[in-house]
Order: sequence, then structure tokens, then C-alpha cells
Amino acid sequence: MDLFDDPAAAGNSPEFTVTELSGAIKRVIEGEFGHVRIRGEVGRVSRPRSGHIYLDLKDDRSVISGVIWKGVSSRLDTQPEEGMEVIATGRITTFGGQSKYQIVIEDIKPAGMGALMALLEKRKAALAAEGLFAPERKRPLPYLPEVIGVVTSPSGAVIRDILHRLRDRFPRKVLIWPVAVQGAKCAPEVVRAIEGFNRLTPGGALPRPQLLIVARGGGSVEDLWGFNEETVARAAAASDIPLISAVGHETDTTLIDFVSDKRAPTPTAAAELAVPVRHELAAWLEGQGARMRQALSQGLTQRGQRMRDLARALPRAETLTEGAWQRFDRASEKLGPALIAGVQGRRVTLADMSGSLRPGTLRRHLEADRQRLAQLSARLAPAWQRSLAGQRERLGARIDRFHPEVLQRQIQRRRERLLDRTQTFRPEVLLRELSRQDQRLAEVLARLARAGRADQDRRRRQIDALGRTLGTLGYRETLARGFAVVRGDGKVVTSSTAAKAAGSLEIEFADGRLTLDGKARTTPKPKTPPDQGSLL
Repeated sequence: MDLFDDPAAAGNSPEFTVTELSGAIKRVIEGEFGHVRIRGEVGRVSRPRSGHIYLDLKDDRSVISGVIWKGVSSRLDTQPEEGMEVIATGRITTFGGQSKYQIVIEDIKPAGMGALMALLEKRKAALAAEGLFAPERKRPLPYLPEVIGVVTSPSGAVIRDILHRLRDRFPRKVLIWPVAVQGAKCAPEVVRAIEGFNRLTPGGALPRPQLLIVARGGGSVEDLWGFNEETVARAAAASDIPLISAVGHETDTTLIDFVSDKRAPTPTAAAELAVPVRHELAAWLEGQGARMRQALSQGLTQRGQRMRDLARALPRAETLTEGAWQRFDRASEKLGPALIAGVQGRRVTLADMSGSLRPGTLRRHLEADRQRLAQLSARLAPAWQRSLAGQRERLGARIDRFHPEVLQRQIQRRRERLLDRTQTFRPEVLLRELSRQDQRLAEVLARLARAGRADQDRRRRQIDALGRTLGTLGYRETLARGFAVVRGDGKVVTSSTAAKAAGSLEIEFADGRLTLDGKARTTPKPKTPPDQGSLL
């Protein structure tokens, strides 16, 4: 027989499914371990969207998983955080889906005062690192707010102390937002109150406060723990309205005290910080008014005395104007003789200038100009005729050189010479040469015709210009401007003596001639220039 027999088949052993075995283990564990309390350090913490909390409780050797259902987590006074040492109360159960056991936590609390202080210090360090405690971000409180918002319990002595102190110092409008000041509801209600006051619209139906006071009476660390929550501290830091924290007594310190714009040791002190004393303010205003009146009176007295001192050092007004009056009198005495002397000097100058402008002198100058004009007019017509004749001769010579008959004779002679040479050249080449010659001849004739027309136009314009110049220099253009030619006995009369000696006088105007007997006759303008005479 062998030392070890093969095990016989267990014919009477029951067979379990995995679910049945997990259920059996679950019943055994839940039966043996009802409600238990576990002390440990919070490890990993997970908060999914469902609202449940999954965490690990551990010590230096073991780890147990824990779960806090959504309904329980909303009622907890202290929310679990990683690294916190806590005492958890709950029941042990299993989770068959992962073959693990866990504790369903029904209550969780920090493990003693040291743990709460450690948690508080940890939160304080994290918020300080973010700069929420920095002095430069704190805002000054309004000097005299119209509306003050108070976040506190409506049934405690705190609100009565605040209202009584405000009424004694300076009555203001107060809006109270009732909240729970301890327990699980404290932190979320305080957060909603601060955010609610900030959401109010300025000038709306419900006035928006210019100052907030978050107040609570004294108590233990556990009682004040709601004001140590991170959500409350962040809400106070994010408030657009300046905020005073008055939580606990003077020795109590919470996180909201560090992030608020001003910390008051007590709720009564918060009311004192919010408003000044009306009587003291009135007395201060009265004192300032008295000082202002006294300063104004002293200033007026000092300035009046200074003005009198300066006036004694100034000269009299009569002394300042005596010199000016004397200068004015002297200038007035000199004005008359100066005007007379100026007029006399200008008369002398005018007499000197008028000597050269006498009528006789002007007539002599005019007669000399007329004689020069007559000489030039007599010379202009022959010169113009000679110039025109010379240009016509040159133009005729050029036209004879380029006359079509002459050119055709030249072309004919060239064609004859070319025909003589065609006996030694091919007909096609000669025909092309003749075609090119004809084309060049046509171009030369066209250019010659254009040049002849352009030259004729240019010379015609020159002749017209010379004709206009001749007409302008003739005496008839002068007659058209209002002058006349006087003749006596067929001669031009240039003086009154000659006119008296003449037997008959004839006056020529631009449109005809007039005798002395008053009968006017119109004579046609001669084609040739008449005798030159004097223009009167």
C-alpha cells in the first residue's frame, strides 16, 4: 500500500457557482462584522459624477477600500481629503464584481484635535501659495455704505448685537441672509449667501450691498469648522463686494479671516468697522468747518495787510501818468507844424513833377512818335512786297524742280536706260525693280505734295500776320480809336495857326469826312494807304 492514497472523488460535496460563493462569503463577513470603527489615514480619494466618494483607508501595513454613498456624503460634517487621519464608522461588505471587501462608511470624523489642526494648516498653506492671503489683493472698506449685507444666523445674539451697534453709531440699511453657522449645512449656505449678494444688480428692486459682514459667535474648533472649509474661503476671496469676517471671539482664527478684506475680533467690532459714529463725524465736521472759517479769516487778514504794505511801496497813479501827459502835450504841439511842412514839401515835389508833364511837352513827344510811326509805315509796305516777291521766286524755282512733268521726264529717261539694260537681265528681276522704283516715286511725290501744302500754309499765315501788322500800324486803326485827320486846302493841318489861315477845312473820321459847313459824306476806304497826317 502506498503511503499516500489518491483522494477519492467527492461525490457528496456541493457545487457552487461563482455568484453563490460570493454571496455566501458576503453573508459571512456581514454577519461577523456589523458596524465597526476604523482608524486610519485617507489615501486615494475619487469623486465621480454620481456624487459617491471612493477612498482608501490605510495604515503602515494594510489598505482597505471604502465607499461613501451620495446621500451620506452630503450630510458629513468633514469631507475626507487625502492624507487626513480619520475615524470611519460603517459596515464591512464585499464587492463580488472584483472579489474584494470594503467598508461602507456612514460617518467619518478627524482623529482628534491634532488631525483637525494639521488639516487646517494644510489648507492654509495651499491657499497662501495661490496668493489669496496677499495684502495687495485686499480692498479698502467703503467709508459710509448705504446698504450692508450680513451673513449669519437670524436667531442668534450676533445679529442683534450688529443691528444694535449700527443703530447706535450710524443707522444704515441692513440685508440679512440667514445661514446655518455650524454643522454640515454651514459651508454650502455661507458660500451661497456670499455669491447671492454678489449677483444682485446695482439699482435693482433689491439693493446690492456695498459691504458684507460674515459673522458668528464663539465656539469650539468643531463648531467653527464650517468657516475653515476651502469653498468658503474661495467664495470670500472671489467676492466683488468688500467683506469683513467676524467669526468667533478674538482668539479664534478661521480660514475666512485670512482671505477677507478686513478681520474683526467680534461681530460688534465688525459693526464698528463698517460705519463711523454719527455724532463724532458731526463734531469732526463742525471742527473742520470752524478751522476752515478761521483759516479763511486769517488768510484774508494777512492778504489785506500784505496788499496795504505793497500799496505803500507803489507810486501814486498821478505820478505814473504825468510823464505820459507831458509827452502827449509836446507831440500835440509838434503835430500842426509837421503837417504843414509835409504838405508844403509834397506841393514842391508835385510842382517839380508837373513841369515835365505839360501839354506842350506831351504834344512834342507825341508828334515825334507819330513821325517815327509814319516812317516805319512807309518802309514796311515796300519791304513786305520785296520779301513776298523773293519768297515767291524761291517757291517757284522749287516747284519747277519738282514739277510732275519734269519728274515724269526723268522717270521716262530712267525707264529707257533700264530697258536698255534689260537685255542682259531677267524680266522678273527688272519688273520687281521697276515696281520698287514706282513705289518710291509715289512716296516722293506724296511727300513733295505734303511739303508744298505745308509750306504754302505757313507762308500764307506769315502773309496774314504781316497784313494784320500793317493794318495795325496804319493811321486808319488810329482813327477807329477816336482820333481824326484835319486837312486845309488839301494839306494836313498840324496847328491852329495853319487852320485859321486855310480857306476850307476837312476832317476825316474812321467812317467818313466832314467839312466845316456841317455836311458829312461817307467816302469808301481807299485800297492804298492815304497820305500820312497828324492824329488829333
